[in-house]
Amino acid sequence: MERNRSIIMDEAAMQRAITRIAYEIIEKNKGVDNLALIGIRRRGVLMADRLQKKLEELEGKEVPNGILDITFYRDDLSLMSEMPVINGTDIDFMIIGKKLILVDDVLFTGRTARAAMEAVMEMGRPAKIELAVMVDRGHRELPIRADYVGKNMPTSRNEVVHVDFEELDGKNEVFLEKPLCKEEQA
Repeated sequence: MERNRSIIMDEAAMQRAITRIAYEIIEKNKGVDNLALIGIRRRGVLMADRLQKKLEELEGKEVPNGILDITFYRDDLSLMSEMPVINGTDIDFMIIGKKLILVDDVLFTGRTARAAMEAVMEMGRPAKIELAVMVDRGHRELPIRADYVGKNMPTSRNEVVHVDFEELDGKNEVFLEKPLCKEEQA
């Protein structure tokens, strides 16, 4: 099916969103002491890296940053026809008692966030877990909400939200893909 693509956030808008989220994190947590970020593979890792840099720039303190692979915690693992690709988790700090912020690119059904929380809880008990996303597109299937959102963007189920990062995609932008109606396909 062909799709119609429209840019929702350009590079500058994405950077402003990262900066705003960083300020919100600092305000809500009264600084960055005992705070750590965990990026959810794949694009959540890139967003977490940017948030880490901004938080450290603003506060002048190191903020630990880890990588979480939720593959084995997905509730649709048995529905996948191919063998899942495992990229591994890399969290080199103790999470017990930490204020953790899980970071992902898009919040949709909430199932990825649920899987990430389950994976983290198996590693120990943090003081709290919050969620930061670049885009919240709605359509929750679980009672999960983001604490920090770059952009709320109501969508229909047949639309797709993409968050592109320079490191993976060669550009920084958020775009929405809609299926073309029959008249547009002709």
